[in-house]
Amino acid sequence: MLTTEPFADEQLGIWQIDADYVAPGLASVYLLRQGDRLAVIETGTAATVPHVLDKIAALGLTPEHVDWIILTHIHLDHAAGAGALMAACRQAKLVVHPRGARHMIDPAKLEAGTLAVYGAEAYARLYGRLIPVAAERVVEATEGMTLDFNGRTLSFMDTPGHALHHVCIHDSRSNGVFSGDTFGLSYRQFDAADGRVLLFVTTTPVHFDPQAMRQSIERIVALQPDAVYLTHYGPVKPDAANVSQLLASLDAFVAIAMAEKDRPQGRAERMTQAISDWLLARAQALRPDLSEEFCRRWLATDADLNAQGLEVWLNRQ
Repeated sequence: MLTTEPFADEQLGIWQIDADYVAPGLASVYLLRQGDRLAVIETGTAATVPHVLDKIAALGLTPEHVDWIILTHIHLDHAAGAGALMAACRQAKLVVHPRGARHMIDPAKLEAGTLAVYGAEAYARLYGRLIPVAAERVVEATEGMTLDFNGRTLSFMDTPGHALHHVCIHDSRSNGVFSGDTFGLSYRQFDAADGRVLLFVTTTPVHFDPQAMRQSIERIVALQPDAVYLTHYGPVKPDAANVSQLLASLDAFVAIAMAEKDRPQGRAERMTQAISDWLLARAQALRPDLSEEFCRRWLATDADLNAQGLEVWLNRQ
């Protein structure tokens, strides 16, 4: 098995922190340093916050050095820890899509919806508790907005497709894009020895829109970034091969859904199986040493959530 150690580049001032969400190597947070100032992209869950604070301390800095805490979107594996991290970083501002801002200021509706799906015990285990953020500390990340991060420019793009409340962030120092879930998922467990990666879109509920997702991916590619930093999980190269397989996954998942359009009874289960089969074939092409059991188990949640999102999308057609 190749290493799944989080990415770090002191020259670029970027450190990836494992979010401690479900399993190592699944979700991450990025810490950016510019001089003695810090920015955090994504917050993970309540369980993630101590890891972020530990990394700040390891750099010889304190929470008072954090200027910006930035969310790509408000799905709870990305944003549940925002209130707790903001409470620890008293000088920081929270930057979030305009559609997500109100849910960070008053998370009651967001929390209630998640509780209804998961139940109280699982919700607490996965996400902790959502802590409101004072409205005066929230900055809405509108299309084209830029932030001066101690001389380093962070530029924001509205990037729907995965969620209507999604932004991506271009970083001038690294010429990198922090893409949340817009540029797909790529787990290091499936990396091939020759550098090839498994990269596929995420079509989770409830805002999946294939046309918008394609346009958002193309916007990222048009920036010609040196790397795209995925929340799940780590940097990937936006080269022709990776962009091709990312868009191929989008086409494949839409085709799986459209084949089931007129067969609503049991189609979510059939779509889950079809997505699992599609991912398995590509994972084992990259890493034939990995067992079917390992691949299916690691990718099971994504296959299920993607099918759920496709089901919601089909019901809107």
